[in-house]
Formats: sequence, C-alpha cells, structure tokens
Amino acid sequence: SSGINAEYGEITEAALALIQGTSKFKVRHKPGYQLQIRVGIHSGPCCAGVVGKLMPRYCLFGDTINTASRMESNGQAMKVHMSQCTYDLLKDYECYNISERGGTIDVKGKGAMKTYFCEGFQDGKKRPQLV
Repeated sequence: SSGINAEYGEITEAALALIQGTSKFKVRHKPGYQLQIRVGIHSGPCCAGVVGKLMPRYCLFGDTINTASRMESNGQAMKVHMSQCTYDLLKDYECYNISERGGTIDVKGKGAMKTYFCEGFQDGKKRPQLV
C-alpha cells in the first residue's frame, strides 16, 4: 500500500493492540478469569470539542461516532467489528484477517448493515507503513 487511508490502518492497529494487550491482562483477585473487550470502528466525518467549565471533557459528536458505538455494542468479544465503509477503506491492504459477519445486522438508528470482523493479521502480508 502507498499510505492511502493510512489513518484507518492506524486505528485498526490500535484496536488490535488493545485486544492483544487485554488478552495478556491478569486480574489478580480472579485467577483464571480472562478480561475481554469489544471494539467498533466506523469511518466518516465527526465534530470534536471540549465541553464543560467545571469539569471539561473532550467529546466527539456525529453520526460516525454513533455508528462506531453501534459497531461495538453489536460486536463480539476480542474482535474488531467494522462497518462496510471502514472495510472498503482497509480491504486493499490485504494484511488484516477480515471476514464478513454474514448477512446483515439490524443496527439501531441505521437499519440493516453489512459488517465485518477483524481478528488480527495475515502471516507474511506487508502491513501499512504507519506514521
């Protein structure tokens, strides 16, 4: 890849690193318990800003953020759940192990969506050059 859409590769790499880190995390007071997370990714425009005076928070707004949240909540543990839009931006890299979820899922506020899971990297495939 030539670095086109590299930011989507960076987000995917970060998501996979979080999942990998979580898989190694040990809960001291619960031996044998495996902590698990879900990750959702969607691509598109959003707005961001600091909200509040007493306790300022950095917030993200927009349909893209809401859709990414729906990807997470409709996802599966220890997988990156992504929208068709994000898949279209990543598919040319060929280094990610991405599979179609199968059919469509009903996403609240969006309707039927075709989605994908990313579960890691494909061996021997060149990964995108990240900044």
